[in-house]
Amino acid sequence: MLQPNQHDHDRSKDPVKYGELVILGYNGSLPGGDRGRKRSRFALYRRAKANGVKPSAVHILSNPQDSKAINSRGQHSISFTLSRNQTVVVEYCHDNDTDMFQIGRSTESPIDFVVTDTPGGSKEGEDSSSAPSTISRFACRIVCDRNPPYTARIYAAGFDSSKNIFLGEKATKWKNPDGHMDGLTTNGVLVMHPVGFPEEPKQGLWREISVCGDVYALRETRSGPIRGQLAQGESSALQDGSLVDLCGATLLWRTADGLLKAPTLRHLDALRLELNAARPQCPVGLSTLAFPSLPRSHSLEERQPWAYLSCGHVHGRHDWGQRPEGHRERNEGPGGRRECPLCRSLGPYVPLWLGAEPGFYTDAGAPTHAFVPCGHVCSENTARYWAETPLPHGTHAFRPTCPFCSAPLAAGPGVTRLIFQGPID
Repeated sequence: MLQPNQHDHDRSKDPVKYGELVILGYNGSLPGGDRGRKRSRFALYRRAKANGVKPSAVHILSNPQDSKAINSRGQHSISFTLSRNQTVVVEYCHDNDTDMFQIGRSTESPIDFVVTDTPGGSKEGEDSSSAPSTISRFACRIVCDRNPPYTARIYAAGFDSSKNIFLGEKATKWKNPDGHMDGLTTNGVLVMHPVGFPEEPKQGLWREISVCGDVYALRETRSGPIRGQLAQGESSALQDGSLVDLCGATLLWRTADGLLKAPTLRHLDALRLELNAARPQCPVGLSTLAFPSLPRSHSLEERQPWAYLSCGHVHGRHDWGQRPEGHRERNEGPGGRRECPLCRSLGPYVPLWLGAEPGFYTDAGAPTHAFVPCGHVCSENTARYWAETPLPHGTHAFRPTCPFCSAPLAAGPGVTRLIFQGPID
């Protein structure tokens, strides 16, 4: 894949990796397992042959039949319907210097990465599959430069099976001062570029990306008819830690370089073994606790650590501090309030789960903090970063959520420091 004149022959067999997209809310894999184009993370590699496209000819048509004739040429195009008798069609031609990857809900062949709605907080019994999806079938496209520094840029909307992006009469669209047409998709593609990710990450502002890749301030509501102001000087180029929201799922972009510095699954498992080797004990049952091997399942094990999230004291599962029968449901188990036997604080008492998606980590620190109220455990820096990162929710709200399960975090810090008790012997 490398050019013949490049001297690094040893690596010429390795495909160039642009980066990876990781869907927030899945702790390492989809519930039914990763299969084909439907998975919890998707790696973008340089293609054997460039498949990128770039704008070429512009046609202003007064007859809908004319646009069909243009679309039938087999070239990519974007159609902007201005009225019943006026459509602007921008034809796209092949671009040897870029690779294009498309993301959306559709399972049709133009989509490289199939993304469906993420259930919030993975609460059993809640059937989100019956609700209509808010993710567009052809949601967005990422275009990567085939040559260093391999910049990846994001654009709203993807080309469908007939190689067309169609913005109907009601879609938000406009003509820019330089004359080129642009528009927004119904629910929009939002992007947030952090600063200093991952070492000292600070959240950036959420922005909306247009079909032609320009950056705008957010609309008043998610699908409002009026576009926000152009964000002068801001770019659609993704950087390590950029978040992309498709209105129903949020994706994290990690660059190839960023992933090389991120902890691996093996490293996370070594941290787990180190924690278990310290033989933490339940202060009530005096049993030794142990985190189960890094998931792919969420089945409770006998020695699973549990914690009182208001104070962080770690215990084994026990029935101490339960209320009378009539109150059991409210006071017990995940989400219920229980009294910690060590400090008497009241709060949720939940099983702890290790965060097993390395892409979400900002560092390789020890697993010392848990998200409230879901109980996913990771390093302090990672926990604090996500607890301070508002993610889009609904049509105009934002709230921090656990990256491992998408549970909305409690008000306040949203994280707690865990207090383990060592063996008494």
